Amino acid sequence: MIRVNCFAKLKEGGSMADVVENAKKLTEASLKHKGNVAYDIFTSATRPDVAMICETWQDAEALKAHMATPEFKLYVGNIEKSAEMKIEQFNF
Repeated sequence: MIRVNCFAKLKEGGSMADVVENAKKLTEASLKHKGNVAYDIFTSATRPDVAMICETWQDAEALKAHMATPEFKLYVGNIEKSAEMKIEQFNF
C-alpha cells in the first residue's frame, strides 16, 4: 500500500477556504477511484495557513490512475492557486 501526505501551505494572499473547498471536492471524487483505501483532508489546529490531504492507495498503479483523472488535475490546480504543495509518499 501507499500513503501520500500532501501538505498545502497558503501563499501570500491565498485563501484557506478555497483550498478546503477544492480539497473536499477532490476527496469526494477520489473516494470513488479504483484502488482507493482512504482519503481525507485535515486543517492544522496550530497553523492556520496549513492543510493536509492524507490518502492511502492499494498500489502504485491505482495512484497513477488517480493522478491522471480530470478531477485530480482540476482540483489540485485550483489548490495550487492558493497554496504551495509538498508531497510525502510512503510504501508499507
